[in-house]
This record gives sequence, C-alpha cells and structure tokens, in this order.
Amino acid sequence: MAQTKNMGVALMAGHLFKVSSLATAVFATSGFYLYNRQMNLNDLSVIRFGRAATTTVLISFDYITAFKHVEYDTEEYWALKSKVHLRSAERLRDLCCANRGTFIKVGQHLGALDYLLPEEYTSTLKVLHSQAPQSSMEEIQQVIREDLGKELSELFVSFEVKPQGTASLAQVHKAVLHDGRTVAIKVQHPKVQGQSSRDMVIMEVMLKAVHWLFPNFSFMWLVEEAKKNLPLELDFLNEGHNAEKVANMLAHFYFLKVPLIYWDLSTKRILTMEFVDGGHINDRNYMKKHGINVNEISENLGKMYSEMIFVHGFVHCDPHPGNLLVRKCPRSKKTEIALLDHGLYQVLQPDFRLNYCQLWQALIKGDMSEVERYSLRLGAGDLYALFACVVTSRSWTAVNAGISSVPVTHSEVMCGHTHTYIDVEIQNNVAQYLPQISELLNRVPRQMLLLLKTNDLLRGIETTLQTRASSSYFINMSRCCLRAIARHNRSKDRSWRRHIQITLAESLDLWRLTMCAGEVTPAADADHLIKKSVKWLCQAISGGSSSVEARP
Repeated sequence: MAQTKNMGVALMAGHLFKVSSLATAVFATSGFYLYNRQMNLNDLSVIRFGRAATTTVLISFDYITAFKHVEYDTEEYWALKSKVHLRSAERLRDLCCANRGTFIKVGQHLGALDYLLPEEYTSTLKVLHSQAPQSSMEEIQQVIREDLGKELSELFVSFEVKPQGTASLAQVHKAVLHDGRTVAIKVQHPKVQGQSSRDMVIMEVMLKAVHWLFPNFSFMWLVEEAKKNLPLELDFLNEGHNAEKVANMLAHFYFLKVPLIYWDLSTKRILTMEFVDGGHINDRNYMKKHGINVNEISENLGKMYSEMIFVHGFVHCDPHPGNLLVRKCPRSKKTEIALLDHGLYQVLQPDFRLNYCQLWQALIKGDMSEVERYSLRLGAGDLYALFACVVTSRSWTAVNAGISSVPVTHSEVMCGHTHTYIDVEIQNNVAQYLPQISELLNRVPRQMLLLLKTNDLLRGIETTLQTRASSSYFINMSRCCLRAIARHNRSKDRSWRRHIQITLAESLDLWRLTMCAGEVTPAADADHLIKKSVKWLCQAISGGSSSVEARP
C-alpha cells in the first residue's frame, strides 16, 4: 500500500514538473517574443498566445491535481471527474470567445465530436454556434471599400446594418442593388485573414504540450484538418465556385435551391449572392405554419446528401440548421431546401467513396463479414466494431442486426439533456473508449473526419424532425450506393456486353429495392432504368465497344 502511494506521489511529482516546465517555457518564450519583435502588451497575437497558454496550463494542472486524494473508480471519483470536465470545458469555451475567429471555428468543431469527447465538453462548446463575434459597421464598410473600391451608397440602394447572421469567419448582410435585386452580402471579419495562420501555430504548440503531459491524448489530426481546410474557407471565390458546381451537379433535384453568385461584386473576402429567405430546417413550427411536409423535407435532405456522398464524392460538410433553409418557392409554390455556405466541401477519392458505399450497404443489411472487410479497407483495422458504431451512431446491437431493421431507441436518439445524437453506450463510456477512438481517428483517411462531422449534423436534424432512421432514408442511400457501384464497374470495363450486363443488373437491383420497400409508384424508376438500358444497347449495336462511354 505504501509502495503504491509512493508511486502515485512520484507520478504526481513528474506531472507537476512537466507543468512547471511548460509554464516556464511559455512565459520565457512570450518575453523573448515581445523583446525581439518590440511589441507591447496590446499586440493581439501576443495576447492570444498568452490566453491560450494560460488556459492550457490551468486545464492541465486541474486534471493532474484534482484526483490526488480520491480513490479511482469510486462514485466520488466519477462525480469529481465530471466537475473537472465541466470546469475545463468552460475555460476552453471562454478562450474561444475571447480569441474569436479561428478559435471559435475549431471550438464549434469540437462541440460536434459527440462520439469522441465527454458530454460536458460537447454541451458546453455547442453554444459557440450562437456566440460568434460581430464586426462593427465601420469594419464592414472598410472591407467593402478596400475590396470593391467603392462606398456603400455607390453599390447599394439600401444596406441593412443588422446582419442576417454572424459566424466565426464572416457575417451576412441584406442589401438592395441599384437595379432592384435583393442580395445577401457575406463579408469576412477584417482580422481573421491575418490571424488564422498564427492561430494555427498557437493551437499546434498547445496540443503538442498537452500530448507531452498526457501521452494518451492525441488530437493532432484536428490541427492538421484545420490547417488544410481553413485557407479554403477564407477564400470566398472558392466558395462561389463550389456553389455553382453543386447547383449544376444536383440540377435534377427540383427541390434544391442554391443562391446565384454575383461575381462582379465578389472577392476573396466578399461574396455577393441572391438573397434567399426561409425557416431553419429544424424549425417544425415554421413548417407547420407554412404547410411544409416534414417527412418530405427529411427525405429530400437524405436524397441530396446521399447523391453528394455516394454518387459524386463532392460533399457539403457544414449542414447545420443555419445553412439549410426550407420555404415555399414564391413562383411554383413547391417546397424547396436552400443550401447555403459553400466554403467547405470534401472531395472523396474514388476508392474511398466506393469502399464507403460498400460499407453502408453492409451496415444496412447487417452483413458483419462485409462490415469488417470494408472497415479494414477504410483503415479501421481491428477497431472495425467501434468504427461501425461511430459511423452510424448506433449501438453494436443495432449494427449486428442491420441498422435498417432495428428502430432507433430513445437512448440512441437523445443523450441526457445535451441534445446530442449518439448512442448512450458510447457517450457514457467515452473516457473508457477515448484511447481507442483517438487511435481510430488517427488511422482512418482524413476524408473520413469531415464525413463523420457531416453525419452527426444530419442525424441531429433528422432527430429534431422526428424522422430519424425512416425507411426512405435507407432506401435512398441504397439506391445511390447501387448507382455508384454500377457506374464504377462500367468505367472499369470497355466491353459493351459487360456494360449491358452491369446496367441490367443495376436496373434489377433497384427494381427489387423499390418493390421490397413497398413503394406504390415504382414506375418512374423503372422507366428511367429501361431507357438507360436501351440507350446502352443502341450505342453498342451502332458503334461496338469503342462507342461506349466510360461513364453514363
């Protein structure tokens, strides 16, 4: 007993030595930086670094010392651990609010990691979505003056001072052009561009320091993703091109509305687009008031994202309710989903996309040998069971049975009072699973990380609408998977006979899926697939194998 106690004291002393060494290094580096650059304390970068360093030391010290006199795995231990989690999460939230910009962006991402972080962190950090900074009107005018070379009065008849929405990197104002068109103007916060690269260095240093103190803590993938994606999100011209690309790609969906881009009034820091009004996609009261069918919205949202993920591999990665509006089209009076904020898209590599298709097909059917096979291909290794639970946000029991055949339970729908959408089995034991989940997220391809975030946000919307795990969701997903696999198989084989075989097999599989689902109007699908098969047959007869395209 005495030996164990001495070992604990030695371990504690080692941790305290590390913290004191880290604190000394932080303050020494800050002093040298100030002296070398001849900056005063009002220099924003130095202040931001100081805040981040102080928060890191306080959180680390709390975790090291709080459990000194508490026996492990007792009721008192877990109650205290929850309090330490909450204190640390609040410190992290306050740091993000104080440093703004990039810190809020990363904090929002952490708040969405329900499958990885304790509930105290996710519930505390989720408030960052409603606490984004707001630039002053003078700052907005200055950005417009610098980028467009004109005053507001020269560009607009009216310009609303109060923003329509404010985010971590920019805010949106409503305005009217001199020709009468109503537009939405997205203006970047003036200091974000200059701060972002330095902020990423600060975060990288702090995370490395935490990893040094706690070797099981491995979150460097978060910084790597932010470093890769942030420059893209800060380039509003890139966002405009993404908007046009997805509008063309999904033009066959009559229900999708993507705002038009006005290129003559857009720059890297300003994006001017068609103004689209509507209610948030999770606002059931708005839908009821305007006669919008909730089930139709949920089904169309699933169609839209299944098409992006499985068929095209070009995925809008920020589908939170503020970026998805619903409305009745002013002209046709049909229900529309407006997709906003196109700054962050994930381009899925073909092999990754096809393996992901096959994984979801196996998950829907409950084919565990195939789940293991395609999880291995996606890098999960021996953690394939945990990977399946994380991808689906379902319990291992549901995954084993086939997620399309097992209703979502209350514990899977809502975890406690946090409004998060992951199985309680994972959430309650996140501390136990943390090393494995951290290892898993370091194994899988980087593309998977944004897909997991996208999946979580979509499930949150479905749960709010009370349509999660409806049969139509899995039917549409299966359709897209079948189409993607058939398209890939055709592209790999130049034989016109094989093309016809693949297309007919695809048609049969889709017809079976439609009939098994019990849908009463399979005629449209059948007609489309028959026409496709006839097209391939005519091409083959008229021109042989050389006339057959690689892709339909």
